[in-house]
Amino acid sequence: MKQIFKTIGEKLESVEQNGDGCWIHMTAPTEAELQGILRDFPDMDPTHLRAALDEEERARIEIEPGSTLILVDVPMIEPSENNKYYNTLPLGIILAGDSIITVCTQDVPLIRDFAGGSIRSFYTFKKTRFILQILYKNASYYLMFLKQIDRRSSQIERELHKSLKNKELIQLLELEKSLVYFSTSLRANEVVLERMLRLEAIKKYPEDEDLLEDVIIENKQAIEMATIYSNILSGTMDAFASVISNNLNIVMKLLTSITIVMAIPTIVASFFGMNVPVPLAGHTWAFVMIILITIGLAVLSTFVMWKKKLF
Repeated sequence: MKQIFKTIGEKLESVEQNGDGCWIHMTAPTEAELQGILRDFPDMDPTHLRAALDEEERARIEIEPGSTLILVDVPMIEPSENNKYYNTLPLGIILAGDSIITVCTQDVPLIRDFAGGSIRSFYTFKKTRFILQILYKNASYYLMFLKQIDRRSSQIERELHKSLKNKELIQLLELEKSLVYFSTSLRANEVVLERMLRLEAIKKYPEDEDLLEDVIIENKQAIEMATIYSNILSGTMDAFASVISNNLNIVMKLLTSITIVMAIPTIVASFFGMNVPVPLAGHTWAFVMIILITIGLAVLSTFVMWKKKLF
């Protein structure tokens, strides 16, 4: 799907044809749409347009005579069977002529914010500022999703205190994987931002340089948060694994102790049930005495194991 936007006056408008100062966004574009863009921008490097369509592409900046590619990783929420987890996708930002082209394989919230006109001081003809606003909003989304992960992990931890089930542990594992994805993508984005700070090919004005520094600060904060949350979550997973193992040992110990106590009546009954002369044979109160002996031995063994903390 291809959409074309242009700032007319102070308002973002959707237009039909590309022109100077336009923003072209493509979500999972078809081959026909890609060829149409290449016809409109014959000097563009075709690999720049297709870079974001490969989910394994790394974040980077490429400069060619006809176009400049800025490829960054953006966060996404994806539903799973038991819960939702977080992932990252490459977003391609291409400077071609007087236009900006963004390409992504999915409809990401970051782009919806800009297309919906909810971003202040956003103008499609201010290309450098537009790019920096995308990067700043991207870092803000990382911070927001990281806080959601932290709240979700705390909620799962409270549930684990009540019931140590595999479901909660699997959810924690998915959150831990999400933090690994975030941390990797944020560090790759940091390399891109630091190169932009030194790059002369992208024209920067004084106010844009301040915004770029803000973007770098936000990205570094997100990296620190991802590292902290990842360490906390790893420690939580290890702690609960130890708790589950310890609880299993307690249950096995209890069941073993109960089995020993329950075996005493069987042993006594087997002894007096043998077809050979045994004590109390023919005694009037033999049955009652045998029951009392059995109960006494069971109580005694229970008391000994309780003293040794086997119960």
